[in-house]
Amino acid sequence: MTAPNGLRAIPTDDRAWLMAALADALSGGAPVLPLGPGVDAAAAAGLQRAPLPEGTAVVIRTSGSTGMPKAVALSAAALRASAEATHEALGGPGQWLVALPTQLISGLQMLVRSELAGVAPVFAAAGSDGPGAEGAGSPRGGFDPARLLAAAETMEHERRYVSLVPVQFSRLLDLAEREAAAAEALRRFDAVLVGGQGVSLALRRRAHELGVALRRSYGMSETAGGCVYDGVEIGETRVRIRAGEVQLAGPTLALGYVGDAALTAQRFVEEPGREGEPVRWYRTGDAGELLGGMLTVTGRLDRVLISGGVNVSLDEVERVVRELPGWHSAVALAAPHPEWGERVSLVVETEAGAAPFGAVRDAVRDRLGAAAVPEWATETERIPRLDGGKPDLVALGEWLRRLRASFAELRSAEAGGGGAEAAGRPQSRERQQGQDERTAEEQR
Repeated sequence: MTAPNGLRAIPTDDRAWLMAALADALSGGAPVLPLGPGVDAAAAAGLQRAPLPEGTAVVIRTSGSTGMPKAVALSAAALRASAEATHEALGGPGQWLVALPTQLISGLQMLVRSELAGVAPVFAAAGSDGPGAEGAGSPRGGFDPARLLAAAETMEHERRYVSLVPVQFSRLLDLAEREAAAAEALRRFDAVLVGGQGVSLALRRRAHELGVALRRSYGMSETAGGCVYDGVEIGETRVRIRAGEVQLAGPTLALGYVGDAALTAQRFVEEPGREGEPVRWYRTGDAGELLGGMLTVTGRLDRVLISGGVNVSLDEVERVVRELPGWHSAVALAAPHPEWGERVSLVVETEAGAAPFGAVRDAVRDRLGAAAVPEWATETERIPRLDGGKPDLVALGEWLRRLRASFAELRSAEAGGGGAEAAGRPQSRERQQGQDERTAEEQR
C-alpha cells in the first residue's frame, strides 16, 4: 500500500515484495515501512500521512521496550554506510541467516547487507510462535535453536553470518554444549553478531570455550543498526561520552523521528567539529565510559532508582545477577518500599539448578553495595518480550503491580480472618502460572 507521502507499507511475511521494495528504496525509489505481524493499522496509516524528512528510504518503528515506539526515518546513504562498515569489519560480504524480525533494524539490516552484496539471504524456518512469527521462532518465545542450525545447512556462500539477540544465543549455546554436531554447525559461522542487549561475561566465556566467532554489536535504529563491535567503532562512526552519556556521530545516523520535530531536536544535536565543520551527534540515553578507546555501555541513564538516597543502576544489577548460574534471564525493576523509597525487584525465568536467592543478594551486595541488593525475586516460566528480544518492561511492571496487589489482598484477608477460601484463590492462580514470589525475609 503506497500512501500520499509515498511510503510503501509492506508486510514482512511477503519477503519477495519486501526485498524488491527495499532494493528500489536503496536506489532512490519510494520509501518503505516494514510491517510486522499484529501491527497497529492506525499507527501505520498515520505514518503514511505524516511528512517525511527529505531523503527518507526506510521508516522503522522502534521496539518501545520502555514505552511508546518511535518512528525513525533512515536515508539510503545511512543504510548503505552501515552495511558497508559491517562487511568491512567482518572481513567481507557473505550470506546472512535471518532469524530476527525484519520490521526492526536488526533484521532489516541483514536484508540491506544481502542486497548490497548481491547474495540472497536465508530465512530460518518458522518456529512455534503461531501465525506471523518470523525466523526460527521469534525472540518473544518459541525459539528453536535446532531449526535455526538446520536452516544454516542450506547456506551456500563461503562466508556465513547471523545476527541474534542474547536470549537466542544462550539457547544456541545450550544446544551446542549438549550436541557436538550443533557446536560444529555454530562454529561454521564466520561471525555471530549478538546485540540488542548487553552480552554477559558468562555468555562470552561459553562462546569462547566452544570456539564460536562471537561479535558483540552495539547500535540502534537511530544509527541504522550496529555501529560499535566489541567496543570499537566501525566505519566512520565516532563515539564520545558527555555527562556520562554515550553519544554517536557518523554517516549512519538517522534523519530524525517522523512527526516529532521536538524529539528529533532533543536527541540529534549539531556542534562544530575541530575544524569548525558541523558535526551531528545522536544522544543515545545510554550510560557508558571509554577506557583505552574501548566503549563499555553500563546501562540506561533512565534505568536508575533511588534507594535510601543512593542511586542504583538497574542495568548494573542485571549485569551482576546474570553472571550467576540460572539467572541469565534476570530483569531488574524498581519496586516501591515503605522504608527505602524504592528497592530492586528481580524477575527471572524458572531454571533448574539456579543459584539460591541468598547467593544473588550476596553477589550484588559485594559488587554494588547494600542499596542495590534485590528485595524480591519473582519466578515465571516466560518473561514477556518484544519482537527484538528485549524484555517488555512495561508489561513486566504492570504484571508485578497486579501480582503484589493480589498478595496485599491475600494478607488483608488473612489478617481479617477471611478464611482459607479467600487465601487459596491467589495462591492457586500463581501455581498455574508458574510464579513464586520470595521476599528477602523468606531467604534469611
